[in-house]
Amino acid sequence: MKLLTIMTKRTNDKTMAINQYIPTIVFHPGETLREKLEEMDMSIKEFALRTGKPEKTIIAVLNEESSLTPEMAVLFENVTKIPASFWIKKQARYNEFIARKKHAEAIAAAEEWAKEFPYAEMVKHNWVTPTRNIREKTINLLSYFGIASHTAWEKLYMESELKVAAYTSLRHTHEAHAISAWLRQGELQAKNVEAPGFDVRKLKYNIPAMRKLMVEQPANFFEQLQRLCFEAGVILLFTPKLPKVPLSGSTRWINKNPLIQLTARYGQNDRFWFTFFHELGHIILHGRKYISLENVDFAAADPEKEQEAHDFAVKHTFSKEQEEKLLREHPFSITAEDIVGYAREFGTHPAMIIGRLQHLGLIHFSVGREFILPVDLSSDNKHE
Repeated sequence: MKLLTIMTKRTNDKTMAINQYIPTIVFHPGETLREKLEEMDMSIKEFALRTGKPEKTIIAVLNEESSLTPEMAVLFENVTKIPASFWIKKQARYNEFIARKKHAEAIAAAEEWAKEFPYAEMVKHNWVTPTRNIREKTINLLSYFGIASHTAWEKLYMESELKVAAYTSLRHTHEAHAISAWLRQGELQAKNVEAPGFDVRKLKYNIPAMRKLMVEQPANFFEQLQRLCFEAGVILLFTPKLPKVPLSGSTRWINKNPLIQLTARYGQNDRFWFTFFHELGHIILHGRKYISLENVDFAAADPEKEQEAHDFAVKHTFSKEQEEKLLREHPFSITAEDIVGYAREFGTHPAMIIGRLQHLGLIHFSVGREFILPVDLSSDNKHE
């Protein structure tokens, strides 16, 4: 008997290798039949006549080219006096042996693929179980993605053969393996959320309450934001970013619900809220067929749609009209106190104004830094 790691089990959303003993070799029932015919001193032709099966069928079984069916097992029992259950179980064991052998070969073929993933970082986030063994890593990753081989991953994430709104091609994307792992984690998190059907009118109705959260930013703002999205059938999740992946967020549809998946990459409120409203814009403006991956170049990216989502975020955080009014009234300089006043007038957070003016190079990065608040969602996400 040989010890092989042949399957995985999910425990607390992680994968864990299971060791099972399986034989190094299992014989086809044709081998047993050949021995029995010799013992009975019976020719293949005679055996075929006695069982009522074509001679070519018997030869195919003897040559291990064909499986022994339950019907044949019953017929063989009458001639060989060996119970049909023996033949059926022997064929089943052989079938399992061949299947596991092929699976083991598929795992071995996927080991180079597995090396492309930031496995240690995935362990850190509790997505997979720790191991240094490349075979176990491979098995765990296949289980994590819910696939039987690395070629299935290629078809899902590189060739996008499954034409649904949850997948897009990452073929020409930098760090495609890490991005796919991050996207997959969003899918796994979303499975734990039973959201109502999507209601775009409810989503639009909740935008003022979302903006109020942006302005006030209470300690549990993300939980409240999740609830407002949930009421409209939108799943909002935080998924930690992975190394070398510049993703800020993503929007796509998982079955009947849109999913906004954020990384809080920059860890500050102005960037967080702009990214959130950008993703919200994709949902409201572009429907279920468009997938967004913010700050990542990918084949299906649409510059026009990205600009529309950008404009949507601008409108709901610090609009162009508001920006023009501020600059018209303060063409040369502006203080942090002035910014607070405008934020109150515009119904936004001072950080949104400060971030824009800094981006435009109109104020120094030291101005209003006290209004740039940290955003740490690592312990606040209720849907992890």
